Amino acid sequence: MKELLSKIEKLKKEKNAVILAHYYVNDEIQEIADYVGDSYYLSKVAVELPEQVIVFCGVTFMGESAKILSPQKTVIMPEALADCPMAHMAAIDKIKEVREKYDDLAVVCYINSTAEIKKYVDVCVTSSNALKIVKALPQQNIYFVPDQNLGQYIASQLPEKQFIFNDGYCHVHDEIMIDELEEAKAAHPKAKVLVHPECTMTVIGGADYVGSTSGIIDYATASDADEFIIGTEIGIFYQLKKNNPDKKFYTINNKQICPNMKKISLGKVAYALENGINQIEVDNETRTKAVLALEKMLELAK
Repeated sequence: MKELLSKIEKLKKEKNAVILAHYYVNDEIQEIADYVGDSYYLSKVAVELPEQVIVFCGVTFMGESAKILSPQKTVIMPEALADCPMAHMAAIDKIKEVREKYDDLAVVCYINSTAEIKKYVDVCVTSSNALKIVKALPQQNIYFVPDQNLGQYIASQLPEKQFIFNDGYCHVHDEIMIDELEEAKAAHPKAKVLVHPECTMTVIGGADYVGSTSGIIDYATASDADEFIIGTEIGIFYQLKKNNPDKKFYTINNKQICPNMKKISLGKVAYALENGINQIEVDNETRTKAVLALEKMLELAK
């Protein structure tokens, strides 16, 4: 292990590389990362960093977003098969169909989507900035893709707008059930409930706080409470415990695991760095169209 860590450090210097990791990857990856955060933070950081090689410890759409925003940089994924099923749950034909049907429409795309889909939308959002951005849009009609749960949560906060929903979802959050949450609350009656807006509206209704991964971490850290029930992927527990060693954190069920995020290992990080494999490529036509939605996100989220 020590040898592997030394090798990664040495390769980073040699290759002028930086390691970015999402909160959902394994603990040991978060430990060695130069920057750890949610999708919004990482997409912003990738643009600002001076290093020319980005090792993205996350899933494909994250690497694609970094490449779209920083085409001159080399973006490497330690695991080529780490993908997000929800990112593929929006259809170009459906976007075109909705555009024809509704006037005064903005197609709002969760960043958890493919580069190809981003070509056909007006603006991207993350779970931490979606409410702010959709509220700022002048359009009355909002087609929200691909995650219907996040879309419905944002719609509940903005009754003045009309939403059209897509039928995509994140299986980790969608499979958290209200009866499981009630059981967790009964087992830990003093615990505050913090959930991600990719959960269903029934689960959101039983929460004390709803927010992105970074929002959940910030809330738990600032709170006077000592116990928390967490409704998001279990990888977040590393940062929660690191920031709050004296507090207790509980899951809602035993399925809060994204198998794709867990595919990334230290060995794969070292191998990808050494050999420059699994590079993200986005063709110029896709990039020039998709970058508009991402740049609009960064601009409106300021």
